[in-house]
Amino acid sequence: GTVGGNVSGTSDLAPLDQQAAMFDELLPSAQKIGILYCSAEVNSVYQAVHIGEYLDQLNIAHQDFTFSDSNDLQSVVQDAVSKCDVLYIPTDNTAASNAGLIDSVARPAGVPIITGEESPCKLCGLASLSIDFYEIGHRAGEMAYEILVNGADPATMPVEDPSEESLTYVYNPVIAQELGYTFDEDLTSLDRKSTRLNS
Repeated sequence: GTVGGNVSGTSDLAPLDQQAAMFDELLPSAQKIGILYCSAEVNSVYQAVHIGEYLDQLNIAHQDFTFSDSNDLQSVVQDAVSKCDVLYIPTDNTAASNAGLIDSVARPAGVPIITGEESPCKLCGLASLSIDFYEIGHRAGEMAYEILVNGADPATMPVEDPSEESLTYVYNPVIAQELGYTFDEDLTSLDRKSTRLNS
């Protein structure tokens, strides 16, 4: 909806209910999900709380594993992989910046990771339901045009969530092969997606 004042735009929050459903669809044997995120990032806390509610609705056990900065991240990941058979990382800047470190702990332990967006999936994730940042940026530009050229009032323009067209199920083929997972055509391999973007 609208947020008041002269503020509007597009949201980069992927649908958490659909991300939660991925565990049932892709990893139905998972017994416990570890939700890994930085407690200092308000957006991550929001996502962790709400995906936890969706996992509860699906009767999937879960536990939060939080870190305050990158210094304690490795020990937290080690704790998470010892207690859970799958990890979930929301759209989290600190986790994304340290995706290689997370991978160095989770992959040798054989623990797959579902990520909140595509970028960390390239380094440590098995799969993701990711938004298209170009698409939501393009839409924000169209909204700016309506304001600056056509005189629209941003206070009356609802913030827009990502459209279904801007959402893509992707998987990391290297990690999938190493951990022994195969996916059907409903998921796009990140290497094929990169090929299309570069052509």
